[in-house]
Amino acid sequence: MFKLLRHAKKYIVPSILSPVLMIGEVVLELLIPLVMADIVNLVQSGMTEDSMSVILRLGLKMLLYAIGSLFCGAMAARMAAVAGMGFGASLREELMGRIQKFSFSNIDHFSTASLITRITTDVNSVQNTFVMMIRMLFRAPVMFVVALAITITKSRQVAMPFTVALPLIAIILIIFAPITLKRFKKMFKMFDSFNASIQENLTNIRVVKAFVRSDFEKKKFKKANDDLMNAALHAEKLMIMGMPTFTIIMYGTILAILYIAAREITQETLLIGDFSAIFTYIMQILIHFLMIVMLIAQFFMSQASAKRILEVMDEIPDINDDNATVTDVKDGSIEFKNVSFKYVGAQNNVINNATFKIESGEMVGIIGATGSAKTSLVQLIPRLYDVTEGELLVGGENVKNYKIKGLRDAVSMVLQKNVLFSGTIAENLRWGDKNATDEELVEACKIADAHSFVSSFPDGYNTDLGQGGVNVSGGQKQRLCIARAILKKPKILILDDSTSAVDTFTDSKIRKGLRECIPDTTKIIIAQRISSVSDCDKIIILDEGGINDIGNHEELLQRNEIYQDIYNSQQKGSDDFDVMGGAL
Repeated sequence: MFKLLRHAKKYIVPSILSPVLMIGEVVLELLIPLVMADIVNLVQSGMTEDSMSVILRLGLKMLLYAIGSLFCGAMAARMAAVAGMGFGASLREELMGRIQKFSFSNIDHFSTASLITRITTDVNSVQNTFVMMIRMLFRAPVMFVVALAITITKSRQVAMPFTVALPLIAIILIIFAPITLKRFKKMFKMFDSFNASIQENLTNIRVVKAFVRSDFEKKKFKKANDDLMNAALHAEKLMIMGMPTFTIIMYGTILAILYIAAREITQETLLIGDFSAIFTYIMQILIHFLMIVMLIAQFFMSQASAKRILEVMDEIPDINDDNATVTDVKDGSIEFKNVSFKYVGAQNNVINNATFKIESGEMVGIIGATGSAKTSLVQLIPRLYDVTEGELLVGGENVKNYKIKGLRDAVSMVLQKNVLFSGTIAENLRWGDKNATDEELVEACKIADAHSFVSSFPDGYNTDLGQGGVNVSGGQKQRLCIARAILKKPKILILDDSTSAVDTFTDSKIRKGLRECIPDTTKIIIAQRISSVSDCDKIIILDEGGINDIGNHEELLQRNEIYQDIYNSQQKGSDDFDVMGGAL
């Protein structure tokens, strides 16, 4: 928790002002019972001609104290809110910045739902604790200590029950706090599962409806919701049980104090006015002691959240460019030299001793069975993952020598899962180049064979795509993603099964556009259909993570058994050929 407090530095002024104002509120609030005691004692001793003027003067003093206390309290609350909200905002900004620096392998450590929970629920928990700390960390102890000191000064006997009550509450806290912390850790894990259930359902709502699985999804959600509720109840159980215990102790202490005070009043060793002040202070002591208990409980609750936040912050990106010096990629040439790769935590390589070279400007096809590591292979080029063994050169330079921004600016990759964002078509396309002109947008869309359907929309390039591009078909989404990648003007363009949703004629038009309009760009096409790679300069066949063969369509058709099997099955239109069912 304390490690995260550095994010409050920008809000140090309101963070300091809030407790200072709180102390002012406490001081003024503590003065009010003393003035009230003077008034009661004055009345008890007998009224005189001057008594009314004294009472009015004391009443005015009480009013001023009350107004001052209210003002200090309100301003302290405002300062605490400013500091707390700023602290939370800074924390979320830092978390998002950290995540943006993660490599794919780092992201693999956390689920999307878990990251969402950490940025929202966990940050809110820590933020609320921070607000409570700056509001109550000074108010509660100051009120407790000063009120107790005044009570002891007025009557040592009346203060005696506290010597039993306070240690008893402290022992209860010491025993139950670690257990509560453990339970809250479990509860936040349930939050991850809960968020995952919601995210999966809403993201895939169309599939759910298409397969009429609403009832199943509702049952799954109910289970996740019930599990979260039970975990929360289990975590809160000790606190729920603790509150009646603290209440019993508190009221037992009050009864003991009332008994002692009544005896002293009867014996005329304690004035009624002083007793009224003492009783007010006693209530303040007990209330603020419970506040301290609540603050401690909230702190332990937030410790679980703080630990989860720090797990993200302490995650060291696997890929960095701290020692890199090269910023510009010379050309689109690619060379794999005995490259092997395996995912973090995996025992076996998914790529073994891959060795081949691609000249700048070539169009290269990659084909292979499901699980042959086609996607894994191309993800090494822009350093989405790093090679485990061997050397990978781009533009004649080891990829590890490039600044990551420079390398990834030169490599444009259309991933398997085509993603569009909320906004217009033009806004989505300008992800490739934020300064692209309207003419450049049109040119890129023509290459990707997207201009014709974009022009058919009433608003053209200003058509709103909706969240995730729901207003266009799968094939249209693919073509827009290709156009976006082209706008980047890369040295290397990678299409990872990016034309699977378009017909062969459109696929052919796109390849023709790529070859004719961006001849100097190296083009790598991962495809399920042989027709999508048949006109490539060379075709790489992957088999179980290794290079099976490299050649053009005619060469491979003559000599390669895997290529022949795929070609023949597709020529026959076989539906049972599963080898081409997708890329890893």
